[in-house]
Amino acid sequence: MEPKKVTLCPACTACPEVEITDQGVKIGEDGNTVRLSHADWNELVRLVRSGELREVKGIGAASAQ
Repeated sequence: MEPKKVTLCPACTACPEVEITDQGVKIGEDGNTVRLSHADWNELVRLVRSGELREVKGIGAASAQ
C-alpha cells in the first residue's frame, strides 16, 4: 500500500493529520496522536458514511468551518 498523508489544514503544518500506512492509521499531531488498525479505521469510515457519526455543531465547531 502506498502511504497516504492528509492534513486537516493544508495552509499550515501545525494542524492534525491523518496518515494511512501498511501498519495502520495515525491521526493527530506531534505527541498527541491516536493509532487505529485498518479494521478500526474502516469502521469509523462506515459510521461516517452511514450517518451515525455526523458533523459536530456547537462550541468550537464554528471556528472549524
